Amino acid sequence: MNEEIKSFTISIYTENNIGLLNRISAIFQRRHINIESLTTSQSEIEGVNRFVIVVNITEAQAQKIIGQFQKQIEVIRAYYHTEEETIFQESGMFKIKSDLLFNEPQIQNIIKESNARIVTVNKEFFVLEKSGRRNEIESLRRDLNIFGIMQFVRSGRISVTKEEMKITEMLLAFNNQ
Repeated sequence: MNEEIKSFTISIYTENNIGLLNRISAIFQRRHINIESLTTSQSEIEGVNRFVIVVNITEAQAQKIIGQFQKQIEVIRAYYHTEEETIFQESGMFKIKSDLLFNEPQIQNIIKESNARIVTVNKEFFVLEKSGRRNEIESLRRDLNIFGIMQFVRSGRISVTKEEMKITEMLLAFNNQ
């Protein structure tokens, strides 16, 4: 029976060591799995980082990958969750010519309707920030593309689980070793 390919958010709690990103990406590369999104930051515990990686795979593949991550010496713990089990967002920034802000009333409507936020304005350009689901950011990008976007960047996914994770206690114990 073929297992369904779904979007999984993989969370990897790690020590902050050089070369770890290469080893993590190699695990995906060996299995020919494309990373849709990757974000890394400080976790809730001082000295412990968290990778948040989005991939489209089967649950069996997710289980195998988690096992591979846990074999890495710097990895404290790794988890996978479905989209239904997480609360997640991305962020996008748009750099646009300033004259459009003042000369195109439709731009102001697009900004208001999308709940985007103006980060900065000067005489050459203005910068918008939009947080939300990827489809919301992409919709705003399509709307603004008509007028011309000077620069665009979108972050990777950031997420937390809906259910409580006991990782905090585990990380505190790890940190106090």
